[in-house]
Amino acid sequence: MSFEIESLTLVGNTGTYLDAPYHYYEDRADLARLPLERLVGVPIAVVRASGRDAVTALDLGDPQRLWGRAVLVHTGWARHWGTPRYLNLDCPHLSAGAVDALVDANAALVGIDSVRIDDPDDPARTAHARLLGADIPIIENLTNLDAVPDAGSRLTALPAPVRAMGSFPVRAVAVH
Repeated sequence: MSFEIESLTLVGNTGTYLDAPYHYYEDRADLARLPLERLVGVPIAVVRASGRDAVTALDLGDPQRLWGRAVLVHTGWARHWGTPRYLNLDCPHLSAGAVDALVDANAALVGIDSVRIDDPDDPARTAHARLLGADIPIIENLTNLDAVPDAGSRLTALPAPVRAMGSFPVRAVAVH
């Protein structure tokens, strides 16, 4: 018989992680106050944008298919996971127009298979500011999006419900 008690120290932005609106706005939902309907069993819309540096509104397709969904942007960048190249800031990201389209489409959550969702040349970090300002959580560093069908699956991505914290690792799981 054994009995384990563990201790863990980590940075909230570790591995595949979720940003709550509190990450940018102290008066918005922290990890503990995120609505579960944005995190559990959320219908998925996958956006295929392989080879794109900047994912545009045109790449997102029909905004109606994004309404209330977990929009997962598959750029193929995850193939670099675990290599020095993965951390380069020249990674795929969302254009300002794509961010506007996602906010207008009332996405439940937005995820990307890249190290950052923001344009590296945008010091205002428009994607974070606009999505989190619209109470849309963000997941970065997703992997295996090539295995997720374009539609018909549901996402569950739960962070620990920590108060006064804006980012935390998640196990993001798509079920078809």
